[in-house]
Amino acid sequence: MTKRILTVLTSHDRLGETGRTTGFYVSEAAHPWEVFHAAGFEMDLASVAGGRPPQDGYDPEDPVQAKFLQEYGERLRSTPRVADVDPARYDAVFFAGGHGTMWDFPGGEGIAELARSVYENGGVVAAVCHGPSALVNVTLSDGSHLVAGKRVAAFTDSEEAAVGLAGEVPFLLASTLAERGALHSGAPDFTEHVVRDGRLVTGQNPASAATAAKEVVAALS
Repeated sequence: MTKRILTVLTSHDRLGETGRTTGFYVSEAAHPWEVFHAAGFEMDLASVAGGRPPQDGYDPEDPVQAKFLQEYGERLRSTPRVADVDPARYDAVFFAGGHGTMWDFPGGEGIAELARSVYENGGVVAAVCHGPSALVNVTLSDGSHLVAGKRVAAFTDSEEAAVGLAGEVPFLLASTLAERGALHSGAPDFTEHVVRDGRLVTGQNPASAATAAKEVVAALS
């Protein structure tokens, strides 16, 4: 049977008090989609609030991003809400990054339930860059944090400082994951780094998106 992946996107479009816009980082949905498509998997989209999720970081010179937006353009105008999605339909959930996730992934309606359901049903939970913000409040049925005792990667505190947003985001992602019991590891700023711990796959930054998707494919094979 064809494997089905749900990629979850942020609905938040304001970058703190900077006056700048944000959203989901297009490459972090597009490059995983290319990997999933090549593996014969089907990918659906959902967003926290539903409707049209805001975009950030689009590079029109990147043919993969352009093809993704062409392929998913209609669906990106009207995504379902995460809370309305049936987790049982999916073999994996992939939380794409972008700074917007820091505001609406941790407490977003349906986010924790989706991750817990997919994981406890034997599926893969994956996230890249700021996407692991979806995992900071996910607890399993026994009350333990999903990330507790597991090796993870995520946008590092050093990278957040390097982009000048350590004082704008609601929390520092890597530090918060560690507070939840995760065993966080980081590579030098903005270099590829992906960690797979069983059925949990996480990547550090945009450069890690495609490799994270490849690890999802491997985990589902």
